[in-house]
Amino acid sequence: VQLVESGGGLVQAGDSLRLACAASGTTFEINTMSWYRQIPGKQRELVAGITTEDGSTHYADSVKGRFTIDRDKSNNTVYLGMNSLKSDDTAVYYCSARGWGNFDYWGQGTQVTVSS
Repeated sequence: VQLVESGGGLVQAGDSLRLACAASGTTFEINTMSWYRQIPGKQRELVAGITTEDGSTHYADSVKGRFTIDRDKSNNTVYLGMNSLKSDDTAVYYCSARGWGNFDYWGQGTQVTVSS
């Protein structure tokens, strides 16, 4: 499975962004797709996830009500809509897909910078 993220950038506090993650390859093995983020010197943290079978979602408490994860099954793409962005949301955002044997695939990451 190959994952390619897009949509990051520099925005101001309060603005919105929408990240996209396009999956290719053996996408039939994916059961969950997630977005993580990482700040230099800190551990990577889970932001949101969505199951491919029924579309159920889960979110980190820090983004509930502001971020939305959704998917387009027709083109194997997962999106992360981010509203009311804060400076604390500044990070590199990574897309992850969990496949057979709970193996995790990762994208290359996309930088999101929120200026206050």
